[in-house]
Amino acid sequence: MLAQPPKFTIGKLSENHGKEGAGNDSSTTIRKRRRRKKGTMRRIFTFLFYLGLAGFITGVAAAIGVYLYLNKDLPKINTLADYRPPIISSVYSSDGYLIGEFFKERRILTPLEKMPTTLRNAFVAAEDSRFYKHQGVDFYSIVRAFLKNIEAGTIVQGGSTITQQVTKSFFLSPKRSYERKIKEAILAYRIDRSFSKAEILYLYLNQIYLGHGAYGVAAAAENYFGKPVGDLTLAECAVLAGLPRAPSRYSPFKAPEKARQRQIYVLNRMVEDGYITNVEATDAMARKLEIKPRRNPYLEKAPYYTEYVRQYAEETYGTDALYKEGLTIHTAVNTIYQGFAQQAIEKGLRALDKRHGYRGPKRQLPSGAMEAYTEKAQAQITAKGGLIPHHLYEAVVTRIAAKKSGIQVQIGNHKGVISRKSMAWALRSKGKQRALDDLFSVGDIIDVRLGETPDHDRNWPVSLEQEPAVQSALLSLSPENGHVVAMVGGYDFKNNQFNRAIQARRQPGSAFKPIVYAAAIDKGYTPATVMIDSPVVFWDKNKQRYWKPKNYQRSFHGKVLLRNALAKSMNIITIKILQDIGVSYAIDYARNLGITAPLSENLSIALGSSGVSLLELVNAYTVFDNSGYKITPVFITRIVDRNGEVLEDNVAVREKVIASNTAYLMTSMLESVVNSGTGARMRVLKRPVAGKTGTTNGLKDAWFVGYTPRFVTGAWVGHDQSESLGPKESGAKAAGPIWLDYMTHVLADKPVRVFQVPEDIVFVKIDAKTGLLAIAESEETRFECFKAGTAPTHYAKKPGTVLDTADLFKKMLN
Repeated sequence: MLAQPPKFTIGKLSENHGKEGAGNDSSTTIRKRRRRKKGTMRRIFTFLFYLGLAGFITGVAAAIGVYLYLNKDLPKINTLADYRPPIISSVYSSDGYLIGEFFKERRILTPLEKMPTTLRNAFVAAEDSRFYKHQGVDFYSIVRAFLKNIEAGTIVQGGSTITQQVTKSFFLSPKRSYERKIKEAILAYRIDRSFSKAEILYLYLNQIYLGHGAYGVAAAAENYFGKPVGDLTLAECAVLAGLPRAPSRYSPFKAPEKARQRQIYVLNRMVEDGYITNVEATDAMARKLEIKPRRNPYLEKAPYYTEYVRQYAEETYGTDALYKEGLTIHTAVNTIYQGFAQQAIEKGLRALDKRHGYRGPKRQLPSGAMEAYTEKAQAQITAKGGLIPHHLYEAVVTRIAAKKSGIQVQIGNHKGVISRKSMAWALRSKGKQRALDDLFSVGDIIDVRLGETPDHDRNWPVSLEQEPAVQSALLSLSPENGHVVAMVGGYDFKNNQFNRAIQARRQPGSAFKPIVYAAAIDKGYTPATVMIDSPVVFWDKNKQRYWKPKNYQRSFHGKVLLRNALAKSMNIITIKILQDIGVSYAIDYARNLGITAPLSENLSIALGSSGVSLLELVNAYTVFDNSGYKITPVFITRIVDRNGEVLEDNVAVREKVIASNTAYLMTSMLESVVNSGTGARMRVLKRPVAGKTGTTNGLKDAWFVGYTPRFVTGAWVGHDQSESLGPKESGAKAAGPIWLDYMTHVLADKPVRVFQVPEDIVFVKIDAKTGLLAIAESEETRFECFKAGTAPTHYAKKPGTVLDTADLFKKMLN
């Protein structure tokens, strides 16, 4: 039988068993707790996972939603493929000089291959060093810029790429917003995928604004350095590459030191990126930059001419075409001749102005303002490189010296002395001498002209000047091709843009007489026709009064030949001629010669009572110089669009309006005006010259219109308000010197030409008093020209000599 186990064993076992049971319960609890904890963590992680997933999905959905929302308004980047930005329209003279530019944005579109590699690298290094690595948006640079800005405590770097800048420039507004930045990034990525890096850089370098009105690197190169973009040095490239950040702040004009600091930054970036060596950077930093402010050719070369061209182009092709589409306009103006014209007008008007005395200082400085005034004046002088001999300056009177001396002035920090001799014109007033202290006071602001060099005391010799109160105009035309080679419409275009050569219609006075005489020649008159210069009286029905015309000299000459009447500009003779041939006939004749202005249908037009423009009158005289052909004045020779298509190619239209022999007879008679009449001072040219003076009632307008076989030129002088020019001023005295000065310079290097004589002109020896064929013993004889078949057939007493043209010229040559 089985033995029973001992109790203690059983008890022990039972106790151990109880203990073991307790241990199992505790382990289970722990395990349960662990399971519960793991479950909780799993639930938390699961929750977070799904929460994150939901957030991610929501974010993606939101991003997609934002993208889809913004994508509706995103512009199409394919427009960049046809890049046609606004570019400059340029105007050129006949001798190849740029005389004007018209633009909304001053941009010179330049292919990338014509830009220096150094320039391209400078912009990449300064603006987007990872340009060739990223895909339009550079997240690395954004993070780097963010950290740099935190480190510096301010914005020292930006994260925008060149592609993003192109995007903003072409498609987006500069307004700062998250929406714009997101659009910018999307478009930048698309552009990078659709265009090559070279194409993007081409767009960027032509589009970017670089200050002072310059868009693109080519315009900026001209603006700051006065040279084409292809000629830029490394130092200059670095300056331009430093401008996009803030063109105004880093402007070489306004802030040269900041511009230099920015240049150094760009050069250092180029070294870091391996574009240049340290040696090259150091050399560029050491180079002195020559900043040359871009001069405005529109104001300096031929402003009245260029403005006339601008008005025509805008009216013909529209504002957008002129200011955005890069027209190339070639004109007939010659800049050398234009310079002669401007100088002649300035010289002539200043001489006229001085003949009528000094009008006084421009203004008086307030007490205590002298120092500030001179400092400002000196700053302007320094900015232009110092004083320039013979130039005009504003000066302040500092001392009125002894009676035999003059006055002392100050031009900035420079001292000058005006001698009494140099300002003798100012000290005369209506025949009386005026004292210095009557004219000047310390603190007066006056105009002066600088002399050649200062004396041993460093005092500059200066002469007193004053701006003329009178205006003038000059227009010069080539009869061979109709080219208007020079045109000045006033004394100073900057102060007054009214073009008196074209826009003004002033009474021409006696300068209109040749038109009446030409009409008479075609009515049967000859240069030897005898006229009676005697008093006449006419009843004016409109004004209900008598009109008693007089000659300029207030005297009468009795019997005179037609040639002499024109040479001496006899008013009565011209009125009698007009009365004979008829006013309507003369007006029609004037229209035929190119006069378009309204003309009064009365006898007063014989004396030039109806206003005409200088252009009209010059064009009419061209018919005489051009063998009877009227020619269309040509201002613009050619216009080409941005694609090279020719829009205009102008050639003057020639139209025969009077007979060649009539034209020659008028030329011959107008030569007499110069050789023995009112235009006698023009003889100093020592070459064939034909022309006519003109002076109106009250001495309000003065004219001289004259020509040589090469040029027809007219000069006008007068006040805009039609005031008197002053005592004894006439066409010969006021306008003649301007014409002569201009023509002297224009013809200086040209051989002498003679006027061509038509075959049907004969030369006959006549009695200078009677106009009949001359006799051998006659005291006053001369050769006169006639149309064939119109020479006189009666002799003074007995047969004289008739010469043909060939014989006459043989005698002249001998």
